[in-house]
Amino acid sequence: MRIYFMGICGTAMGNAALLLRECGHEVLGADTGIYPPMSTTLAAAGIEILEGWSPERLEKLAPDLVVVGNAQSRGHPEVEWLLNERKIPFTSVPEILSRLLLSNRRNIVISGTHGKTTTSAMTAFLLARAGVNPGWLVGGVPRDLSSGAELGGKDAPFVIEGDEYDSAFFDKRSKFLHYNPRVLVVNNVEMDHADIFRDLADVQRSFRHVSRIVPGKGWILVNGDDPGALALLPCPWTKVVTAGLAEGCDLRLADFADSPEGVSFTLAWKGGAPIRVQLALNGLFNARNAAMALLSSVLIREPVPEAIPDLLAEGAAAISSFVGVHRRQETLVETPALVAVEDFGHHPTALACTLDALRARWPGRKVVAVFEPRSNTSVTNLFEKEFTQALAHADGALIGHVHRAEKIAPEKRLDTARVAEALRRDGREAFAAKDSAEVSAKLEGIALSATAEKPVLVAFFSNGSFDGVIGRFAAGRRAK
Repeated sequence: MRIYFMGICGTAMGNAALLLRECGHEVLGADTGIYPPMSTTLAAAGIEILEGWSPERLEKLAPDLVVVGNAQSRGHPEVEWLLNERKIPFTSVPEILSRLLLSNRRNIVISGTHGKTTTSAMTAFLLARAGVNPGWLVGGVPRDLSSGAELGGKDAPFVIEGDEYDSAFFDKRSKFLHYNPRVLVVNNVEMDHADIFRDLADVQRSFRHVSRIVPGKGWILVNGDDPGALALLPCPWTKVVTAGLAEGCDLRLADFADSPEGVSFTLAWKGGAPIRVQLALNGLFNARNAAMALLSSVLIREPVPEAIPDLLAEGAAAISSFVGVHRRQETLVETPALVAVEDFGHHPTALACTLDALRARWPGRKVVAVFEPRSNTSVTNLFEKEFTQALAHADGALIGHVHRAEKIAPEKRLDTARVAEALRRDGREAFAAKDSAEVSAKLEGIALSATAEKPVLVAFFSNGSFDGVIGRFAAGRRAK
């Protein structure tokens, strides 16, 4: 089949294109933002990337199928041509993955408001170390795997990040409803994606839908410490296990400690002997991510019950060498005076937990959070109070301008000046920048103030480019 990807340079689109090429299909696509690393990865695989949009070109190419990216909608010239002419069938990324790749695989679907990418990368890493030749599709750039996407063995497990966001402009179902889970991991469930969900109950409804397609011989792994995830239970049609700190969890996490070397903790399965785990990442949330990855990578192999503790112990030994994913607590600069870290966090819970984890990794430093409100939820005032509370976990905050503010009604827009003012009243240093140039200027002052005697940690939070601020700052510090 000849498949055309509309928006091929997106992380999910590009990785899906690579997988379908590996399945034997002819793949090509177009985009407007053609830049590394995805563009070079696609080119290296022999996939043609066309610049811009052209209905006339698409008609001449005459592919068998068009995959429409999540970023494309009505008004897009190629979308309008597809709808008007009806000459070529079209579908979404989740649907094509379901149809051509996931329908006959034993899939581990990693879901949740937070931690999907790291947990997916951990799970694929553990299965690869166990020698089962897994496939995977991770919504990021893993540092421990060969790439973000791998087909794996035909009969081997497949790990996929299960996003609750909608599939396409014409398919408003959550992506994970297409992914045929044998094992469903529910890391946590909170309100997010206010552009498509009304409230937490609406988010949970989508999670309940995906839980209902887990087969009787499958598993649902639930964070036993998260009220939003626990509210999905019971699920009597399949097997359910819980993992967490709480009494009664099937996989009990205890003896947690966080330090500059990473986290350490124990895991005990069904009240059995504790297994010591050392992880070179920080934060209790990463300990939970690891617990979910360890358990899912064991259960997908359908072991006899008495073998589970030994397999968990083998996984615990392997995960100690796991490094992580780019843009998740990724260190960009580290000197005695200044540390700069980049994180993908864009939800209040993620900011607060990550800031606490960074303090454990670099104790004694003044922590400055630099936050870009960019996601469809963070640009609104839905979480204005919660973002203020999250940024208070830092000593200072530098808040960027609201991304595409002109598209949001003033009464619904995040008021960054009000957030900064509230932080100052709480004794924090805080500044709301009017543009990226002002962010960069403030950052220069912060960097100049940092000394070995008064060291500073700058933590960047953005789920986008931050207008290049992060890269320029890191490059400038390295050059000096």
